[in-house]
Amino acid sequence: MYDLVSNLAMGFGVVFQLVPIDFGIATIPIPMNVVYCLLGALVGTLIGVLPGVGSVATIAMLLPITFGLPPTGALIMLAGIYYGAQYGGSTTSILVNIPGEATSVVTTLDGHQMARQGRAGPALSIAAIGSFAAGCFATVLVAALGAPLTAMALKFGPAEYFSLMVLGLIFAVVLAAGSLVKAIAMILAGLMMSMVGSDLESGVGRMTFGLTEFADGIGFVVVAMGVFGFAEIVRNLEATAESRDILHAKITGLMPTKADLKASAPAIIRGTLLGSIIGILPGAGAVIASFAAYTLEKRVSKHPERFGKGAIEGVAGPESANNAAAQTSFIPLLTLGIPPNAVMALMVGAMTIHGIVPGPQVMTKAPDLFWGMIASMWVGNLMLIIINLPLVGIWVWLLRVPYRLLYPSILVFCAIGIFSINNSSFDVVLAAGYGVFGYWLIKHSFEPAPMLLGFVLGPLMEENLRRAMLIARGDVTVFFTRPISGGLLLLSAVLLILAALPALRKKRAVLVED
Repeated sequence: MYDLVSNLAMGFGVVFQLVPIDFGIATIPIPMNVVYCLLGALVGTLIGVLPGVGSVATIAMLLPITFGLPPTGALIMLAGIYYGAQYGGSTTSILVNIPGEATSVVTTLDGHQMARQGRAGPALSIAAIGSFAAGCFATVLVAALGAPLTAMALKFGPAEYFSLMVLGLIFAVVLAAGSLVKAIAMILAGLMMSMVGSDLESGVGRMTFGLTEFADGIGFVVVAMGVFGFAEIVRNLEATAESRDILHAKITGLMPTKADLKASAPAIIRGTLLGSIIGILPGAGAVIASFAAYTLEKRVSKHPERFGKGAIEGVAGPESANNAAAQTSFIPLLTLGIPPNAVMALMVGAMTIHGIVPGPQVMTKAPDLFWGMIASMWVGNLMLIIINLPLVGIWVWLLRVPYRLLYPSILVFCAIGIFSINNSSFDVVLAAGYGVFGYWLIKHSFEPAPMLLGFVLGPLMEENLRRAMLIARGDVTVFFTRPISGGLLLLSAVLLILAALPALRKKRAVLVED
């Protein structure tokens, strides 16, 4: 307990560390990490509010900007964008009936109904309060589990890491929406794309098709921007202006009543606990957490018929769950080096850019970065609840801007971001190609997130597979004879078999349809 408190104290010291900035007239000390946190929270909220952009595309677009920032500040800002987008997504779901983030899809069901009944203020407030409470609890959980999981991860060898990554990909398959076969196909597609470029050991080109641009492999920013950015923008262009049911009435009475707070409190607690657990699992944790929380609230309610007609619990539970899941998803990234979702896969890229190897050694070799990021989550959550409610008017004004005027500027910024990484026009064209591919995936009910996870984990899996085989002198049974590795592979096989059972497949189909 003492170590936890002292480590958090060090983290807050990193967040509020003063950096002298020369303004010409005078040099003023400024807590730059707080500034980065504020920027991340504001950009994240904006991205959450604007449908069709998403945190994945935004973080991918902003990665080049972080080159010139210190590692801690860069990661604090990117983390702020991620959990800030969860807040912003609820605003557009409630006011416009269009989820800015996939995690806020469920919030539209009751949140927008509350807004149409003249109760947009309480819906927005409860969403913010639930998000803040869940974020604070999840941050405590990240801090508490960080040290023991890191200590456990240090005992892992190449075989254990390979098996752990296999389990992560199987989880992503099991928890993905839609067809099991399609999810597996996406994982395999990601793994194949990760093999493009020079061989890790021999340097021989693999699947480069004679193009020198492929010699270093395919950039994950190119894939993420194309599949999640360009494709999502094209998909949103299909929506007509009439489909945006924008709330034109003035929003009054932001503070919820005692009855609202009494009804919401249990839902916030349940959503926080459920989201904290689901967020640690690989796959679309925050999305699944919000759906699961809504289902749970409907099940435990004495009057389930109210759901879909403006039940405040239908806002409180999912919003708490998706924020808790968003923040606990940092646990496997920071302790094991395994990204549980697409955003965390991009965070791996950001850490690599700054020369930081994701995994258990982050806590021992860069404790200021580890604990600084955790402490910044508290600061960021506090900022979000302060800036979100007063700025509701600005967000509503932004939502009234025609999408046909927004998307060209978004596309231009995306293209500039991609080009600036390697000064390569080939990357921009390739991202456009991935945009077409991503749009095709969306139209044919393929979920692209497992593909990005496979793409990011592919090189790590290959490296650990080779190391394990070299140590075992080619004996493939090493993956089954080592207890931890064998246990992880057995769990992977059991999960895959269970997911393939007809009864569970039918339940998955019903869940997706709902």
